[in-house]
Amino acid sequence: MASHLALAFDLGAASGRTILGRLEGGRLEIEELTRFPNGMVRLGDHLHWNLVQLYEEVKRGLAVCASEVSAEPESVGVDTWGVDFGLLDRQGTLIGLPYGYRDARTDGAMEAFFARLPRERTYELTGIQFMQINTLFQLLSMVRDRSPLLDIAAHLLMMPDLLNYLLTGRRVTEFSIATTSQLYNPRRGGWEPELFAALGLSAEIMQEVVGAGTPIGSLAEHICRETGLAHTQVIATASHDTAAAVAATPAEGEDWAYISSGTWSLMGIESPQPIITEATREGNFTNEGGVEGTFRVLKNIMGLWLLQQCRQAWAGEEAPGYEELIQAASEAEPFGPLVEPDDPCFLNPPDMPEAIAQFCRRTRQPEPETRGQFVRCILESLALKYRLVLDQLRACCGRPIARLHIIGGGAQNELLCQLAADATGLPTLAGPVEATAIGNLLVQALALGRLRSRGEIREIVRASFPVKSYEPRPTPAWERAYQRFREAHDMSAAE
Repeated sequence: MASHLALAFDLGAASGRTILGRLEGGRLEIEELTRFPNGMVRLGDHLHWNLVQLYEEVKRGLAVCASEVSAEPESVGVDTWGVDFGLLDRQGTLIGLPYGYRDARTDGAMEAFFARLPRERTYELTGIQFMQINTLFQLLSMVRDRSPLLDIAAHLLMMPDLLNYLLTGRRVTEFSIATTSQLYNPRRGGWEPELFAALGLSAEIMQEVVGAGTPIGSLAEHICRETGLAHTQVIATASHDTAAAVAATPAEGEDWAYISSGTWSLMGIESPQPIITEATREGNFTNEGGVEGTFRVLKNIMGLWLLQQCRQAWAGEEAPGYEELIQAASEAEPFGPLVEPDDPCFLNPPDMPEAIAQFCRRTRQPEPETRGQFVRCILESLALKYRLVLDQLRACCGRPIARLHIIGGGAQNELLCQLAADATGLPTLAGPVEATAIGNLLVQALALGRLRSRGEIREIVRASFPVKSYEPRPTPAWERAYQRFREAHDMSAAE
């Protein structure tokens, strides 16, 4: 295996990092060079991403690498969350700051779109789960509200593609991020004209779609002068963060499922082709692109967002630490009230603990009282949601699932990992924590011929990073809790 030095810019909804990766002798070593906060900013009535800050942080990461590393990186790659985008005019100038997916402008947008094209047809064309945050519905909200931005927009770029454009001047859209938009037809392998016709927009605003692991150009001259780097290659890596994380799952064989655990929990399987059936539509499963043209058949689960927002609500003068909250949850009585994490009331409430209490009142359950009880409620509810999605995956996909891999930041949460093993009844392997950055780096190596396949990527991950095993401890109490969770889930779905 050849050596490779690369930089990964891993941009999440709460923070971003610059990660340096050294591939040598069949092992990968990673080093964090910079870390910075990220988040939506409110301008007037809307939520936006501060793209200018993100761009400056990317350039700072490049400069730190140039000043602190003896050898220049051969390549850099950017990954971000899905669905959000920026617009350029005919001269290639950014038109405003990109909207954030939690902005309320998409309220009612799904129903408005289905009046133009039925839900069933939309799913048949895309295989993407229905969430009001999807690019499709963001665009429909702009059409509905007669946004003047659309009058001058000539190009749409998803968030990682937008940063790649600022670094290189080349406009392309990478496959894995393209599929999150619900504008891409995975069977046809391109943007779907019927969707754009329903929107009343031209598909010409979209870019050429390139596969995960495609070199797209060198750093622009002015970037080189500003950062001190030479003409480093920019790679369209697995640009959707979940695609990068799944690429770095240290799995073997095919009888496994993954949970990319963080603000969101993305739970699914890897498939050589999309699975678009009535069962996957009814289960609201999505088919998002992966490395080597694979598909991630998965479901978005609200994830640790509920815990993050509770912590923020409890901050006062000093936010309680996560370790403190997890310890309080481990000491709380098990199998108390349960919530459906994907209930719309949890999307962006002003007070998450109150939203949880209101859900409990709606579903005729006692409300949590202590912080430990709130956190225990969140974690047990997530674990039981994993059980529900696992049952749906088996029914929809007809594939045996014998192991569960938890990757990403949530792999550090030992209580959640053990609860997931207990609730699903599956041996659970947790790690690597930095799966997204690792996948980003190793897909870059794949792009430049240093590695041959995603199987070889996973060999590198297994050789380089430890995982922790959790054995399931099934009890009748878990089965009773699952039935109560199903009742809360059904009541949420019926409203």
